[in-house]
Amino acid sequence: MLEGSWRLLSWEIRQEGRSRHPFGPDATGLLVYAADGGMSAVIARAGRAPLSAAVPRQAPAAERLAAFDSYFHYAGTWRTERRGDAIVVIHRVTHSLNPALVGTEQLRHVDLDGDRLTLRAEEGPRLHRLSWARAW
Repeated sequence: MLEGSWRLLSWEIRQEGRSRHPFGPDATGLLVYAADGGMSAVIARAGRAPLSAAVPRQAPAAERLAAFDSYFHYAGTWRTERRGDAIVVIHRVTHSLNPALVGTEQLRHVDLDGDRLTLRAEEGPRLHRLSWARAW
């Protein structure tokens, strides 16, 4: 059902009646669910500026910070569970750009409609809604 590659259509966060797109309305991303249980998720702001140095650690700190702030990634394993009438996918994070995510389980509510996938995640008062389409 979820196996395969998915390209990001949108990432929206809703909170207190407001909506925002953390990496802009034209963010790009790829979500991969492998048959062996591996997964990887990456989202980036469109049009990211390249670093001025070929070796990232030699780029100015402000450029490296901008690169970090415009990119999101984690990888690990995945499994699905049925919870009442809902299906959830659980990502067990083993690698992440944000070290605080390593060792966590990220729960996403699944809505699959043909080649469209919507994942929802509640984070306190915020609701994340990520829309994906089959990549190929």
